[in-house]
Amino acid sequence: MKKNPKTPGVYINEQNAFPNSAVQVATAVPAFIGYTPQRTHEGKSYLFKPTRITSMAEFLAIYGYPADPETHKTPAQYSPAYFLTKVEEQPSKGKSYPINGDMYTIEPDPNTIYYLYHSLLMFFENGGSQAYIVSIGGYGPPSGSPIQPGDQIVNPNVLLGDMKKGLEVLEAIEEVTIYIYPEATLLSSAENGTLMESTLLQCGKMETAVAIFDVIGGREPDPILWPADIQQFRNNTGNNSLKFGVAYYPYLKTTVVPINEVTYEIINGGDISVLVPILNPASAPNPKAEKILNSINESTLTPAQISAALSVASKTYKHILAIIQEKINTLPPSGVMAGVYSQVDSTQGVWVAPANVSPVGVTDLTLRIDSEEQENLNVDAISGKSINAIRFFSGQGVLVWGARTLDGNSQDWRYINIRRTVTMIEQSAKLALRDYVFSPNTANTWAAIKSMLENFLTNIWSEGGLQGAVPKDAFSVSIGLGSTMTAEDILNGYLRVSLALAVSHPAEFIVVTVEQELAKS
Repeated sequence: MKKNPKTPGVYINEQNAFPNSAVQVATAVPAFIGYTPQRTHEGKSYLFKPTRITSMAEFLAIYGYPADPETHKTPAQYSPAYFLTKVEEQPSKGKSYPINGDMYTIEPDPNTIYYLYHSLLMFFENGGSQAYIVSIGGYGPPSGSPIQPGDQIVNPNVLLGDMKKGLEVLEAIEEVTIYIYPEATLLSSAENGTLMESTLLQCGKMETAVAIFDVIGGREPDPILWPADIQQFRNNTGNNSLKFGVAYYPYLKTTVVPINEVTYEIINGGDISVLVPILNPASAPNPKAEKILNSINESTLTPAQISAALSVASKTYKHILAIIQEKINTLPPSGVMAGVYSQVDSTQGVWVAPANVSPVGVTDLTLRIDSEEQENLNVDAISGKSINAIRFFSGQGVLVWGARTLDGNSQDWRYINIRRTVTMIEQSAKLALRDYVFSPNTANTWAAIKSMLENFLTNIWSEGGLQGAVPKDAFSVSIGLGSTMTAEDILNGYLRVSLALAVSHPAEFIVVTVEQELAKS
């Protein structure tokens, strides 16, 4: 209304009927840091520039290879290379496969292995709705040779410096609540440890996000010696800000890549001469397979169509493709778990543990852990670094069977949902209190803030995020002179608010007591 009106008339004075309110911030906004097909779009560079997407279509529009202008066909966004190698005897480590009476290994070219694209597909398939992408580069050149059977994949094109730079640019994005490096396990063990420690330090500094880590060795774990990989992981994570770190084990066998996307082009660099003696051996000639192989160079069919015809003509070829498909579809669990977090948050709430959930598109695990083996993962008396197991249960399939942070010995921060719930409340309160930064530090302001935060926490309690029969048992908000502030605080411009929260804990160990009773007459 016009101040001090002097002209006769009617003046309107609008007043706020409702006080300011605190709004719950988004809780499942992951940042995927890794290598993408492209780093530029329409002349603009997206290298080391966090970009928010809400679907795979948006990702492909910015980072994907475009369709061919003549054929209008979109090329494969990611094509690893695998080598089919004949060996004289069973390797001491790793797997080998009998084919036509001979022994073969099927191992990848390490320079061509990347995980971000497929992890992102699994994220959206499991309920993810939005994510930030930090492209740290494109795919590097292949080496032209496979790893030794049983060796850990170390991709020299994946650089620690790129990963750390991608992490640093996220300091400016407070909206991100989860950090994920699908390709971090492609670093050496020492460099992977350096990256994890840097990530935990940044999480502790910002207090806005947790980091989901994958364990090196989970791709093809030794059925007996795999605990050594767990111990090495624990040694490499350091001891700083463990309450902001989460780890899952082992790798997942997924269905992200269908069989029609696996073709002869990824076998030995597309060298058909390797397949000829295997698919058309002298001891058992296969004229149909021979005809298809001889006509590949002149054929107008696509590689997928040729592969489909070869699969019909040769069971051996179909078997080889199935092995390679399984290897391509074996992924670290971090991307899937980010999708699980998003799905649980949206349907139940961030205060619900993201566990006892069956991930979509996951058929099996690289290692089936039993209850006794999980004991040493879930509770480690020495380091306290809990690693969440993903397990297979007969009749139920694959289930996430753990909900702990790396700070497993902490009574305050051992559970993921508690860490993330408190972070959500902290950030929601922080954003709501910005409206009061320059307000008078007086009783009226204190009353408004107390009312606003109590209303917000009452809503959280009513949805099940805080435990207690009544709101006063679930939380308390303290603010005021003599309570949270001194006269000196007020003179120095400090307004202090104290929140006490009774956050819901998971019923992790359910004990049923059974005793016999004598029959009554």
